[in-house]
Order: sequence, then C-alpha cells, then structure tokens
Amino acid sequence: MQIDSTDRRILELLQENSQFTMKEIASRINLSVTPVHDRIRKLEREGYIDKYVCLLNRRKLGKSLIVYCNITLDKQKRESFEDFNQAIVNMSEVLECSVVSGNFDYMLKVVVEDGEAYNQFYQHKLSALKSVLHISSYFVISEIKYSTGISVR
Repeated sequence: MQIDSTDRRILELLQENSQFTMKEIASRINLSVTPVHDRIRKLEREGYIDKYVCLLNRRKLGKSLIVYCNITLDKQKRESFEDFNQAIVNMSEVLECSVVSGNFDYMLKVVVEDGEAYNQFYQHKLSALKSVLHISSYFVISEIKYSTGISVR
C-alpha cells in the first residue's frame, strides 16, 4: 500500500497528539470526518500505526537519570544472546535494547531515579547476568533533543 500526502499529514497529527478527535483531524486537513476515519482505519490495518500510547514525564515520576550501556557478551553463541534477550525484556529500567554492530553487542537505554538506583540495577540485575562479559555506562548530562516522532515525509 502506498500512502499519499494526506495520509502522511494524518500520521504527523496523530504523532503530535493521538487524542485528536476525527473531527479535529478532519478540520486540520480539510476533509470530512468519514474519509479521515476510513484513512486512519486503513493505516492501522496496514501496520503504519502500531499502537496509541501515553508518554509520561519521567522527571515528574522521579526518574531523572538516563544511562546508555554498551554490553559485550562473554560468548558469541545463540544461547548467550537468547538468555540476555529474555532477561532484558523483564527489566523495567530498560526502555530500549538494540543489538548493534561494532565493538560491543548491545546498546541499552536505562532510566532510573539516580546514581544509587543505577548502581543497584548494575550490580544486582545487569552484571548478575551470566552471559555479560563487559558493561560500559554513559550517563546523560543534558538532553539536547528528545522526540518520539518519526518523519513521514
């Protein structure tokens, strides 16, 4: 399925605020409500829209520290990767986990309250995994850009 400029504008608006009503979206793109509704359902059905979420303010929730971790596994075996993947999925502190190329195997984005909370996470969860050989931690001093929006142009 190909999407057109109207579909792209709808996706932009939904990324801006997924709680926009059909009527609000329709008025912003100069269409009536029914075609907007049909287009959104089509975008959902075709997988352009995965889900609708609420983004929380991590600072208001006391989660002020972001840490990026580079992880190297001890063995480059399927079992090591599977064990690590399974463990990471259950760690609420980890917002993102990606397998990467280069000098390490994984990159994690971790969000916690403070340095002590990260130390507890590091010692009791991350370094406790048998498959982990090395962890490099990078503490975020300041966020220059934060966005969840994906360019649809």
